Amino acid sequence: MKFHSGEIAVQERAGVRDAAEDVGEMIRDRVAPGTKEFLDLRRVAILGTVDVHGAVWASVVTGEPGFIATLDEQTIRITLPPPFRDPLIDNLAVEGHVALFVPDFLTPRRIRLNGHGMIKEGRIWLTTDEVYGNCKRYIQERLLTGVRPAPASDNPGVMRGATLSAEQQTQIAQADTFFIATDHPEQGADVSHKGGRPGFVQVIDRGRLAFPDYNGNSMFNTLGNLAVNPRAGLLFIDFASGRTLQLAGDAAIDWDPARARNFAGAERVVDFAITQVIDSACGFPLTSKFRQFSRYNP
Repeated sequence: MKFHSGEIAVQERAGVRDAAEDVGEMIRDRVAPGTKEFLDLRRVAILGTVDVHGAVWASVVTGEPGFIATLDEQTIRITLPPPFRDPLIDNLAVEGHVALFVPDFLTPRRIRLNGHGMIKEGRIWLTTDEVYGNCKRYIQERLLTGVRPAPASDNPGVMRGATLSAEQQTQIAQADTFFIATDHPEQGADVSHKGGRPGFVQVIDRGRLAFPDYNGNSMFNTLGNLAVNPRAGLLFIDFASGRTLQLAGDAAIDWDPARARNFAGAERVVDFAITQVIDSACGFPLTSKFRQFSRYNP
């Protein structure tokens, strides 16, 4: 893999440049047979896309096994559930950057696919530029158990705003998992997973969050993108109720070690300033059972 300037700058500052080069050797531009088999069985996909104003969004799409289809070594097709209203519908009306993160919450394991794509006839068509497995640390174990009853309305409980309500702040403060999408103007989008003990995300006020950056795979795809483009999208899923919070805003890396010591296990801290909020009461239609926290959580 050839890292871009933002990733290299962060790797060098973190002192992991050589390790990143070694790990980057595993990244390919196509889907291997083992990866195809993994994707065939999944029921959840997290996507990162960019809107016409440059805001970055993280979205969740679910379906029965097979809704993520590998058509050939570089073509992925994702079937969207009808009706489906989400920023990615408009973001991929024409071809654009798209990142795909596919987790297995039980194993745990995850696959990342970055490239470009668009929506045609209710399906996302993605052409891969980067495909790789990823560090399984900080994924909490959950068993997907079924599907919630369909809501009575086609557009149930969707609220938009620019700041967080008290209820939304509580959901974030209690979260053990979220997803973050970022974008490099030339190299494309990326979406990744962040996990920890409940409370690892700090709600500063109605418009600001802070979260720790733990030791990971040394590639710094997320922070490398943020070093070039601060736009980011966060996705919080309440696995108990199915409510999702999608936040768009700007992120900044704080390298101050004194501040990092305020977050257990953190190597640095990321600040996030919110510009948009989408609250969907039925955004995650699957039911699940919590098994256990990741043994890697600080």
